This record gives sequence, structure tokens and C-alpha cells, in this order.
Amino acid sequence: MSTRARQVDPGEGWVSLDGASFQMGSDDFYPDEAPRHTRVVEAFDIATTPVTNAQFAVFVEETGYVTVAERALEAAEYPQLGPAERAAGSLVFAPTAGPVDLRDWRRWWSWVPGACWRHPRGPEDGIDGKGDHPVVQVAYADASAYAAWAGARLPTEVEAEYAAGGGAEPRPYSWGDERDPGGEIMANTWRGAFPYRNDGARGWRGTSPVGSFPSNGFGLYDCIGNVWEWTSGVYAAHRAGPDPASPVAAGCGCGPAEPQPGSGAERMRVLKGGSHLCAPEYCLRYRPAARSPQAEDSATTHIGFRLARDRRPMRE
Repeated sequence: MSTRARQVDPGEGWVSLDGASFQMGSDDFYPDEAPRHTRVVEAFDIATTPVTNAQFAVFVEETGYVTVAERALEAAEYPQLGPAERAAGSLVFAPTAGPVDLRDWRRWWSWVPGACWRHPRGPEDGIDGKGDHPVVQVAYADASAYAAWAGARLPTEVEAEYAAGGGAEPRPYSWGDERDPGGEIMANTWRGAFPYRNDGARGWRGTSPVGSFPSNGFGLYDCIGNVWEWTSGVYAAHRAGPDPASPVAAGCGCGPAEPQPGSGAERMRVLKGGSHLCAPEYCLRYRPAARSPQAEDSATTHIGFRLARDRRPMRE
């Protein structure tokens, strides 16, 4: 497998953000967002959208990269697991038939052999016609590998939160006080009753093409909703962390956060932005200040990523 870096050209697809001081976090929602405090972010560049299926396909074609979800566990390393448990696959969301206990994410998430970025929901599913949708079923290592190949990196948690705010002070949304100002749907989040009825955000159930919803004040798309995005930040609760008995604080809000059985993964990274599965009665995390822990080995149908890079010097 080739490991050469492929430098992404500057210009369209990137926004350059100057260094700034801003208010990070929130005291009004989940405990791990607190306390609200002043942070300074250095100048950096960030991609205008999450990485798409089409872009990730080029990376795989050029490098032969195999994602975490496509790798079966070795029998010699995990003799306690049966063949089915060692098979390559990943976690897939499926709506329930009706209301369920929101403290049990297993009601709507299941392990599906063969689920991967090419087949997000399993072997019978595909991404034909979805080249402009954000790539999903990517673990932290996969996102990091793509970033290195692209001559970039993943954003830090501070960078991701600053970028999502769009230069405004979230109240609590980057666009203001109301979820749907003037009745306009601003982001791809769950519309209906979670996890059994999704009426669709502008008709989209699941991921939507990047850029389908309004950009923020920085000209960035999908910083809120559509897919959760990996950051390089190692997760640590600012305080005691969410109460695991609270429905709206379970896991990452939309799914499991703990490492998968037999994976050996222990470190948790910070996800930012929320996803198409975030619903106000369960996961009010489609806000710039929101953050969620996720095991590095996790790949699901609602996690993607975008690129960042250090500010490049101006040409003379």
C-alpha cells in the first residue's frame, strides 16, 4: 500500500480562518460542555465540507487502503470470539417499530457483517449516486490516514468548535436562538420522534449531499448536522461527565461510545457537530458547543470527518 502524501491544492474547498479569542463550551446543556471559558485559536485553514464518498474513493483507489470496518479480527489474537464475531463489519442504525427505552441504544444499533464505507448499511447497500454525500463508516485511523494522504490533518476540538460557530456567539445555535428560525430548517437533524419516525430534513432521511443546508458565517457547510465529525482531541469530561442514566446523555447521544468487543481500543476521541440522528428529545447536540466521546475503533452510519491544516505562508 502506498503511503505517499497527496498534497491538496489551496483555493476552492478551503476557508482560511484568522486566529481569534472566543467563548468555548456551554453551562446550559450537558455537563461535559462546561465550564464556558475563553480559548484562543491560532490561524488555520479548514475544508468547507466534510470529506465525501467520491473523495474517499480516490484515496482508496490511489493507496489501496483498507478501512477498519473492512478488516476481520485475527483468530489467533481473539480465540474467545467465534467466526461471526470476528467478521469484518460495523454498526448500522435502523429505526424501531415504535417508542422504546431511550437509555438502550441497542434498540436501534446493530452489528452488521459487511457494513463499510462502500456499503454503509450492509452488503446489499451501496453508495451509487451518493458521491456527494459525506463518507461514513470511517474510524479514527481511517480519517487520520486520509488526512495524511491529503497533506492535511484532522481539526482539533477547539478549531472545530470555533469553525462551527461561524464567527458568531452561539445562542445556542450558530444561527441564533431558534432551531428553525422563521420555519427554515438550517441543518440535517432528526425530524419527528426518535428513533422510530423521521419525517426528514428537507426530505433527507440519513445523510444528505454536502452543502444542502445553509452555510455558516465563515462559509462552511454541515458543521452542524448531517454527520458527526472526528477531531484529534482526546476526550476528557470537563466535570463529572453526563449522567449515564439520563436518556439525553447516553453514549454519544445517537449511539454507542464504548470500544467494540475484542477491538483493543481504549482511547476516546471527541466528535463534534451532531448528525442526522440528533433529536431534541434524545440528543440535543447539534450545537457548536456540543461534544461527544467516541472510541477510536468505532465506525458507524453517522460518523464522518473533514480536513484542517496549518495556515500556509503567503506566496511572494
